[in-house]
Order: sequence, then structure tokens, then C-alpha cells
Amino acid sequence: MNLVQKIERWGDTHHPRWLDIVRIVLGIIIFAKGVSFVGDREAVAELVRQTHFQLSIWSAVHYVVFAHIVGGLFIILGFQTRPAVIFQIPILIGAVFFINITNGFGFLNSELWLSLIVLILLFVFLVAGSGRYSLDNMMNKPGYARDI
Repeated sequence: MNLVQKIERWGDTHHPRWLDIVRIVLGIIIFAKGVSFVGDREAVAELVRQTHFQLSIWSAVHYVVFAHIVGGLFIILGFQTRPAVIFQIPILIGAVFFINITNGFGFLNSELWLSLIVLILLFVFLVAGSGRYSLDNMMNKPGYARDI
């Protein structure tokens, strides 16, 4: 068993039920941010320009919007949570270290603190996984394939 499998097994066996509520709230926050980005794509393009991203700005904007909407839904439902989290992590690292940190570490910089909390929670769910109340857990139960 390699290290990744050991971490996944540990996360699946040591997952408290209240953490599922935190996972759902995290997914809602990410999904809502994606929906707000759909409404103001030019603001997202400006944020991407601030990071000096070398690829096409519009492809980066589309990646951020798509990853937030689809990834947020996957995290809410507990479906393929770890891959959804992996797609979110680069976006949040960029948000914390390249965009929000330029405004300083003050208490008034709420976007920085929200981005930092979301980034920390993403790492938590990368290790902990979906939890008991998730589609992943439901599909892994014996007899699920017969019910289809």
C-alpha cells in the first residue's frame, strides 16, 4: 500500500459526521463564488491579469468558473470529492498568495481570510475524503449496483 492509499484509508476511517456539514458548506461557498464569477467575468479576468498568468486569460477565467461551479457541486454532493478538491487547490493558492495578499493581512481584508479558510478546508478534505453522508459512500455500499 503506497502513501496515498494509506492517507485515503485513514481519512475514510477517521471521518467525524459533523465534518460532512462543513464539507457541504464549503461546497456551497465555492459554488456561489463560481456563480458570482459567471455574472462578472471581466472582474475575474482582471484578477487573472494580476497573477501574471502566462496562458490565455480567457482560458484561465473559464477554468476558474468551471472548476468552481462543477467542483462546488461535487463537494456538496460528496461525489469524487478528492479530485474536485485537487482542481480547486491551484485556484485558491493563486487567490491567497497572488491576489488577496497584496491588500495586506488586516482584519478588514475579508476576502483573504475567506480564501485562506477555504484553502485550509480543501486540504482537510483532500485527506479526510467525502464522509459518511456522500454519494461516494452510498455508491460503495454493498447492493448499490443491484439497485440500479
